[in-house]
Amino acid sequence: MNLLDEVTALCKRRGIIYPNSEIYGGIGGFYDYGPVGVEMKNNLKRYWWKYMVDKRENVVGIDGTIITHPKVWEASGHVKNFGDEVVECKNCHQRFRPEDIDGKCPKCGHKEFTSPRSYNLLFSTEVGVIEDAKMKAYLRGEACQTIYLDFKNVVDSTRQQIPFSIAQIGKAFRNEITPGKLTFRSREFEQWDMQFFVHPNDMQKYFDYWKEERMNFYKSLYRKPENLRFHQHDKEHLAFYAKDAYDIEYNAPWGWAENEGIHWRGDYDLTQHSKFSGADLTYTDPATGEKFIPNIVETSGGVDRTFLMLLLDAYEVEALDNGSQRTVLKVNKEIAAYRAAIFPLVNNKEDIVNKAREIFDNLSDKYKIVWDSRGNIGKRYRYQDEIGTPYCITVDYQTLEDDTVTIRDRDTMEQHRVKIADIEKDIA
Repeated sequence: MNLLDEVTALCKRRGIIYPNSEIYGGIGGFYDYGPVGVEMKNNLKRYWWKYMVDKRENVVGIDGTIITHPKVWEASGHVKNFGDEVVECKNCHQRFRPEDIDGKCPKCGHKEFTSPRSYNLLFSTEVGVIEDAKMKAYLRGEACQTIYLDFKNVVDSTRQQIPFSIAQIGKAFRNEITPGKLTFRSREFEQWDMQFFVHPNDMQKYFDYWKEERMNFYKSLYRKPENLRFHQHDKEHLAFYAKDAYDIEYNAPWGWAENEGIHWRGDYDLTQHSKFSGADLTYTDPATGEKFIPNIVETSGGVDRTFLMLLLDAYEVEALDNGSQRTVLKVNKEIAAYRAAIFPLVNNKEDIVNKAREIFDNLSDKYKIVWDSRGNIGKRYRYQDEIGTPYCITVDYQTLEDDTVTIRDRDTMEQHRVKIADIEKDIA
């Protein structure tokens, strides 16, 4: 198996990611996060929020709705322009994006296709209960539009002044013709977006700033920074309103793949929504009285894509001295589902179990901790290695004598004894 297949198998086996509706045969491009995966994904989102919002005085957050007024998507250009091309195999009639075929059908190997046809990526729905009065609406194709819609409300209800930004993590939906590569290209996914509102004269300065800041974020997240790079969009492929755009790419098993985009959006978005809604979205500088439409630097990345890249980055199969091997996820400990696992050495010794429970309860006030008392210690270590738990804490007979426990490090497999009172400091 290749790396993606191995990670996909691990995700299913260890409760990280499951195919949605699997008992009905599944539905392409939709995935559920299992007990381990949901903890990791929540930690990943918290990590982003802390980096982008909590540590900055000029960034605030919102949580916008998935369905908005349909004119939003007319103003943004999605109704007319948010599309892709599809070709159909003349033999098996499966449909693919042109860039996903390499001269032959990925399903049957046939080499004849229809001419490319365009289709819209937006999912449509209806709002209302009376059949004749229902309003056509759309599931949002990108999470950022609600940020533009709430711009004036944020300015009026907070003490933020330009330059400042609005951040959001939220669901988006795209009717992809060929979802694949686990969560890399899916139909329902989450995005983390930050829209930084600036004076037009300051665009270059802040575009350069956020370009480097976002790369620093990913370098702090992944173990292998050499697998990261910038890819600048060709001028002929830029949106008509954009002056510049970069992708942060990760070197995945199938090649360099987009993680996040940094986009020079100019004043396009607020201008369009002002035009279509009739609302005045100009900003008045409180110091100078100058009125202007703010320009926007956007940073927009895929939570689910980043999650997948993290798994690919962390996955290792290591040979051991005894001739066996172990599978381990050496994921950033801030993202791991559990900071530590508590092992009572035996289950039939009440004093050991009680002491282990006491340690579990104390550590749980600060960290997500998992209890594991199944099987022998070796099997417990292997299981925790596979889900990326950084530390395993064993409570044994010596614990009852001197109040020490054994702590094992996931990455090095080294063990040392520490006082119970010092555990929290040791695993910080």
